[in-house]
Amino acid sequence: MNRLTFVFLVLGVGLALLIINHDSGQTFGINNEQFGEAVYLLPIAGLLSVGILAGNRGGFSTVLRQLAIWLVIILGLVSAYLYRYDAQRFGERLLAGLMPGRAVVVTTQDGAQEVILNKSMSGHFETDAQVNGAAVHMLVDTGASSVVLSRSDAEAVGINVDNLAYTVTVMTANGRTSAAPVRLSEIAIGPIVRRNVPALVAQDGQLDQSLLGMTFLSTLGSLQMQTDELRLRDR
Repeated sequence: MNRLTFVFLVLGVGLALLIINHDSGQTFGINNEQFGEAVYLLPIAGLLSVGILAGNRGGFSTVLRQLAIWLVIILGLVSAYLYRYDAQRFGERLLAGLMPGRAVVVTTQDGAQEVILNKSMSGHFETDAQVNGAAVHMLVDTGASSVVLSRSDAEAVGINVDNLAYTVTVMTANGRTSAAPVRLSEIAIGPIVRRNVPALVAQDGQLDQSLLGMTFLSTLGSLQMQTDELRLRDR
C-alpha cells in the first residue's frame, strides 16, 4: 500500500464513521469534533513516521532533513487551518476594494454581523442589493427620505410601471419631479433583510441610479460612516 492510498483510506474511514455517528455526537466515546481532528492528524503522523524511517537509510543528516521538511509541512497545514477565516475575510476585503459595491460580511467581537461597503471611485458608497430577489446596484443616500428606484430598476424587480400613480412630489438632482409610491416585498444586503419596505419609483429619465434611502437605512441597528468604508449592522 503506497502512502497516498494510506492517507485516503484513513480519511475515508474516518469520514464514514463521522457520518454514521453524526446524530449521536460521539465516535468511540470521543466528541465528533475531536475525533475529526484526530482523523485529520493521523495521516500526517503516519506520513511523518514513514518519511523518517525512509530517511534513516541515508544516515542521521538525512533523517534530520526529512524531519525538518515534514515539520514545515505540518506547520503550514496547521497555520492554514487556524487562519482560514482570516484568509477568507482578507480575500473578501480585497474583492470589495477591487469591486466597489460588493458587500463584505464580518463578525465582530461581540458575535454580531456587520456589512462593510467600500467607497467607490466616484467618492460615494454603493451596493448591490437584492430587491424582490433581483440584483439592483444602488447608491447609499442618507439624504433621501425613501428608497427610490429608477424606472428601469423598477421594471427589473417586477413592478408594473405603467400602472403606477406618480402622486408624490420629490426633489432630485434634475429638479422637482413626481414619483410613485410602492411597497417592496424585500430588500437584502448580505444578511440584512427587510420586508414590506415603503419606496418610490421615479419617472422615466428622472433618476440615473436607484437610491437606498432612509426607509431602509433607518431600520438598521447602526450606521457608521468612516473615511473609506460604511458599516451597516442589523438590529
